[in-house]
Amino acid sequence: MQTEIKQWPALWALCLGFFMILVDSTIVAVANPAIMEDLQTDINSVVWVTSAYLLAYAVPLLVTGRLGDRFGPKNLYLIGLTLFTASSLWCGLSGNIEMLIVARVFQGFGAALMTPQTMAVITRIFPPDKRGTAMGLWGAVAGVATLVGPLAGGVLVDGLGWQWIFIVNVPVGIIAFFAAWRFVPSLETHQHRFDIPGVILSAAGMFFLVFGLQEGNTYDWSGLVWLSIVAGLILLAVFIWYQSWNKNEPLLPLGLFKDRNFSLANIAITSMGFSITAMVVPLMFYAQAVRGLSPTGSALLMVPMAVLTGALAPNVGKLVDRVHPRYIAAPGFLMLSISLGWLALVMQPDVAIWELLLPIALMGVANAFIWSPLAATATRNLPMNAAGAGSGVYNTTRQVGAVLGSAGIGALITSRLTANGVPTGGEHEAGGAMPSFIVDGFSTSMAQAVLLPAGVLLIGFVASLCFSRPIREGDKPPVDAEHQRVQA
Repeated sequence: MQTEIKQWPALWALCLGFFMILVDSTIVAVANPAIMEDLQTDINSVVWVTSAYLLAYAVPLLVTGRLGDRFGPKNLYLIGLTLFTASSLWCGLSGNIEMLIVARVFQGFGAALMTPQTMAVITRIFPPDKRGTAMGLWGAVAGVATLVGPLAGGVLVDGLGWQWIFIVNVPVGIIAFFAAWRFVPSLETHQHRFDIPGVILSAAGMFFLVFGLQEGNTYDWSGLVWLSIVAGLILLAVFIWYQSWNKNEPLLPLGLFKDRNFSLANIAITSMGFSITAMVVPLMFYAQAVRGLSPTGSALLMVPMAVLTGALAPNVGKLVDRVHPRYIAAPGFLMLSISLGWLALVMQPDVAIWELLLPIALMGVANAFIWSPLAATATRNLPMNAAGAGSGVYNTTRQVGAVLGSAGIGALITSRLTANGVPTGGEHEAGGAMPSFIVDGFSTSMAQAVLLPAGVLLIGFVASLCFSRPIREGDKPPVDAEHQRVQA
């Protein structure tokens, strides 16, 4: 049966939809001022356009990875793609901010249904010795998509209006649906009982934690915010205890974490998700408010990074099959941290644009050395019947990292603006003309904020240094599905 599967067409079909949902994670960043003006809303409300998507995306990921194991990754992917595409049209037709926020919730849930299935299918249709090359393509898509979002957003907002950052998903989604229906194989499902208490505990814990972190600044880190965060942490702790106690069909097979590389890759991808999300925010504010660039002009700063990541990632993926992953991922994390530190040093009001492009180009090289090695290393030693659960955990930690990055960078930007004597009323951050007497303070604040993701990347650097050599085909896997009770 394996020989009948067209592996590469299936991978390309999945990557098309995966690219679309990842672009939507960052595309709104440069459209916020246009949305505020057109829908006549304030900055707190427009932030919810992104927050709603992140919450609806992050909360169900652990569950949707599990659903793919039970009902088939192809089926879940197609359902999620349909929901995502329909919700994109709803977003584009929204006439007020409340309707747009609700539509983004459904769009995020569609993305959550799709994302874990991409890694699960790759893991199940490619043999271990070819999986690194496949993950190289997947890594190129993941890396480029998260960076190309602001560029696509700028071009569409300037040319057609903010609505088109969502409407453009409709034809792409239709093509992606028919490609997946045609080429993605229907894989064997695993009939297990569903862990209802685990679903409730994990979803509730994730929601309260993510909500508290995302809305901390909005509510001035009040007691309600801290109560939400503490409640989320307690619920997640109870969830983990329950998973260890449940010897039948746990939602999260804790035996997965007996594999050293799986645990370390999850730590590393959390730091990556944090940093990629966090670094775009101050850079876009700096480009538009300090340098006076248009949405398209500010997004064009990202071109060297996107191009180099897309060009190098597939070749790096081929190395993953032959080279120890620590020698690929660790230099990537170190380069990315250095490039952000370099960028912070040159983010000044009168610096030449080419001086900004040099560290941004280095980011592109670094990205190529991170995405595919992490993905391939995370899943390589896992048994096939745990592919869905493993990819669900991996994508959840990446998205939680993104949420933490969004919350952390927002809090740091606010504190740095206050420390540097810059008013934080919102009009300048939203793209208004900036008085000359606060330009220096604003620029300094954005540069200082970039140092946060640079520091967090060092966690990923240390984690990737600790990778062990992956199990090669023919070796005995360290995680035995029966002995360790790894359940799909």
